Amino acid sequence: MQKGIIGKKIGMTQIFDENGKVVPVTVVEAGPCPVVQKKTAEKDGYTAVQLGYGDQKVTRVTKPLKGHFAKSDVAPKKVLKEFRFADCDAYELGAIVKADVFSAGDKVDVIGTSKGKGTAGAIKRWNFSRLKETHGTGPVARHAGSLGACSDPSRVFKGKKLAGHLGAERVTVQNLDIVKVDAENNLIAVRGAIPGPKGGIVVIADSKKKA
Repeated sequence: MQKGIIGKKIGMTQIFDENGKVVPVTVVEAGPCPVVQKKTAEKDGYTAVQLGYGDQKVTRVTKPLKGHFAKSDVAPKKVLKEFRFADCDAYELGAIVKADVFSAGDKVDVIGTSKGKGTAGAIKRWNFSRLKETHGTGPVARHAGSLGACSDPSRVFKGKKLAGHLGAERVTVQNLDIVKVDAENNLIAVRGAIPGPKGGIVVIADSKKKA
């Protein structure tokens, strides 16, 4: 990973490219993210850079975290994320990472937390087909149906697709294009949709599978 940043999903809109075609984009308020901590191979066993995002009230920060932020002379932040950059030595404590680390045309992976849907049935959660609604099927058209075999093995196998909690989990969307970067306002426009609701925290990083 060469570069990365923490941001907040603002919402979706559309912009026009030089050929007049409509490009659907998601706008992310990316940074500014100060470097709060540097992990080293000698002390921690690996190298990484910890970035912070979003100002936090001092009264809502615990004493250990106050000391953590004081070491790098950074105001308390709401979100802390680690990035294993290829060259962590290039980052100094207290340095600010801004949206201009990326530029239009970059391929990125976006990590976020998907919208929580609560308890969902098998159709919504796993795209099951409905049962027929004729000839006395009854009020079970959206039920899951048969779950397994009969007397052998006399149980439902683990991992069976059933109704249950849907969403509110970590989701990564890979190989998205950065369409536009507004460094002055800390905004990045990413082609397409990204996980999470408006206001959700996202991480933008170099694409791992780019050509």
